[in-house]
Amino acid sequence: MTYDEALKLLLDYTETPGLQKHAFAVEAAMRAYARKFQADEEQWAVTGLLHDFDYEKYPETHPYKGCDMLREMGVDDAIVQAIMGHAVYTGVLRETLMARALFAVDELCGFITAVTLVRPNKALSEVTVKSVKKKMKDKRFAAKVNRDEMRQGAMELGVEFDEHVRFVIDALKPAAERLGLGS
Repeated sequence: MTYDEALKLLLDYTETPGLQKHAFAVEAAMRAYARKFQADEEQWAVTGLLHDFDYEKYPETHPYKGCDMLREMGVDDAIVQAIMGHAVYTGVLRETLMARALFAVDELCGFITAVTLVRPNKALSEVTVKSVKKKMKDKRFAAKVNRDEMRQGAMELGVEFDEHVRFVIDALKPAAERLGLGS
């Protein structure tokens, strides 16, 4: 599946701007990690873009429904397996570097976005590793974001947590305007 095909699929199934922005954030982080690990950037971007594409229409069967659809479209099994593995409750093991990266960036992208939106200027440029970690301690802040999974993701990816947070913040900065997170 090409990036343009993935983008069309995302926009066909996801109307909520917040969910679209989340997909774009995960895409940006996946692209950055693909470059770091010298992997196929387009494949990793497509994976990030599509990881939640079915969530809005099929929340009770996500990601099963979306992955069934992707299989029917002939999408590379590595993408499908990574998407299945990003949801812990599926029980699908994250056996590839791409799958581990998707799991590692998904919750963290959402959390960094939430941290950004409570900053005075709502700008990603104001967010630091320290500010993210401080907000992680407040269990009422972005309460639905699983802090243990954020830490587990970095561990599975084989990167130190602070380094991972810094890397993802930096990966999102070029996309800040698209994400509604300042410039």
